[in-house]
Amino acid sequence: MFANLVRLIREWKRYNQSLSELSRLGDRELADIGISRSDIHRVAWNAAHPH
Repeated sequence: MFANLVRLIREWKRYNQSLSELSRLGDRELADIGISRSDIHRVAWNAAHPH
């Protein structure tokens, strides 16, 4: 149970970090890497939860 909590905290930190970094990019920079501003949450979530 403790290990699951630690994993969730790490995933949440990765999500927030990715979200913050992507949100700082301009629309042109986002387009250059193939995502739109509306994709940021999905991309950050996928980065935090690798399959």
